[in-house]
Amino acid sequence: MGTMESPLVVGVDGSESSFVATDWAADEALRHGLPLRLVYASLWQRYEGASLATGLDRPDGQVFADNIVGTAAERVRRRTPDVKVVTDVLPEDTVAALLREGRHAFALVTGSRGRGDIAGLLLGSVSLAVAAGASCPVVVVRGDKAGLAGTHDRITLGVGDADVDSAAVRFAFREAELRGCTLDVVRAWRCPAHESTDHPLVAGDPARYHEDRASAVLDAALEAAVRNHPDVRVKRATVEGPARKVLLARSAAADLLVVGARRRHSQFGMQLGRVGHTVLHHASCPVAVVPAL
Repeated sequence: MGTMESPLVVGVDGSESSFVATDWAADEALRHGLPLRLVYASLWQRYEGASLATGLDRPDGQVFADNIVGTAAERVRRRTPDVKVVTDVLPEDTVAALLREGRHAFALVTGSRGRGDIAGLLLGSVSLAVAAGASCPVVVVRGDKAGLAGTHDRITLGVGDADVDSAAVRFAFREAELRGCTLDVVRAWRCPAHESTDHPLVAGDPARYHEDRASAVLDAALEAAVRNHPDVRVKRATVEGPARKVLLARSAAADLLVVGARRRHSQFGMQLGRVGHTVLHHASCPVAVVPAL
């Protein structure tokens, strides 16, 4: 995840969602003993006429931005006075600025909705683009009241095919160890509807075969992390069903849902896989998307 000197970076834009993300990040920075860096990035012309004040020698956009980061910083100081806070205002494209910030960050934190997002959208375009392209873990702060409050004492980790001692696994174990909470590790599996039972490995019981395979994937994924974090309470589960639906259901009892980045290139640029995309839009708790190193 980065060295102890790397800051936790929060993208702020003055929306209520970004202030909720700031609060979550302040608690996380205190937990990890990290500095918190609050970044506002925008092309000023997008907010012409929306400034909160007028300065004699500063553009309205600059005044507006300074007000946003100042308000967020004061919020952090009141909530977690022991956390070091720095702010920066960057007159550039928001996604590009945050992706660059992520190269030297412990993690990037965003809200689930931004100021400019169309009403009714489930996830802000900036948050989705950052989660799809960042080189560090990205936490999108979303969910219901219990998920945001962190009262479940549980982190859920979704394990995919490529997660043998992956960055996502290591991230989840470190987070659970620091919080002293249970780590709920889940592997979803499905049995093809018309799979032949004549195959010697299936041996007449396709469901048992696929469940056993899912259990073996879990064992391989967790072996190193369990050895390196012996004090973490791990609850393993193999659950039949589509991974995205299984993880959404488990997120209702979690304080954080951790998934590995499943990215693919398309004509529209870098995109997340179906599981990551779905949980970022619908999970009942904050979601950490952790890219492979």
